[in-house]
Amino acid sequence: MPFYYPITPFNLHEKALVVPVVSAANIAQLAVDLLIASLSLRAIGIFDPRDLVPVVGGREDGREGVTTPLELWGREGCEIVVVQQRPPQSKKQEFIDALLQFVRESNLSAALFLSGVDMTNRTDAQMATPIYYIHPPSSPAWEGSLLSSISQLPIPEYTSPIAQHPGASQNEGPIPFIPGGGLMRRILSNLPAGWAVPTAALLQFVLEGDNRSDASLMAAAVARVLSLEVQEWRQPLSWQQGFFGTPHDQTLYG
Repeated sequence: MPFYYPITPFNLHEKALVVPVVSAANIAQLAVDLLIASLSLRAIGIFDPRDLVPVVGGREDGREGVTTPLELWGREGCEIVVVQQRPPQSKKQEFIDALLQFVRESNLSAALFLSGVDMTNRTDAQMATPIYYIHPPSSPAWEGSLLSSISQLPIPEYTSPIAQHPGASQNEGPIPFIPGGGLMRRILSNLPAGWAVPTAALLQFVLEGDNRSDASLMAAAVARVLSLEVQEWRQPLSWQQGFFGTPHDQTLYG
């Protein structure tokens, strides 16, 4: 059974793929929301939701039909395509295997994974900036790809603020522990030897709450990394309809 179903003809060859990982504060999904709205992306395909918690909702781009758990967004003239994942996984390893196979077979130029990190674990040394990167050992060199700009940006390499298991080293294995990072560490650890797609991860320390400003920061970092020209950052309409609750009546405060 296919994992990916295109809903409109679209050539993925040499596109950079952005993948949000369900993680702390849903910061990655919110950042992708901003990228979709600001770059005027459209749904170009859907993924089989067999490994995800089922969910449907109304569409926001004015088209008929419903949103599905996992979709691919893009448009002609834009160098990136983005995955939007709404619910978490019900079958973790099966989902990772299918996703990485899609990345491997789509002739993409690069893959950039996004996730949040639980801010309550941040060390004093990590207070200088909220955003960090990981270069997986199995990834080829970034030079010559859209990811090459990471080394020129003020984004430090991520190290785990805590050990996954008490008494263990903070860097257990080639990919450091990511508290609140969802499947990010597992995805990066599953990149096989000889992986041909330049791959990176952007992580952002966050706390649960109204994370719209955090999402703006992560989206801006993605735009810098991938050299995207964003004329104006636009929030999706869904953010204006009860998102994070309705504003309080200000007369309550005098």
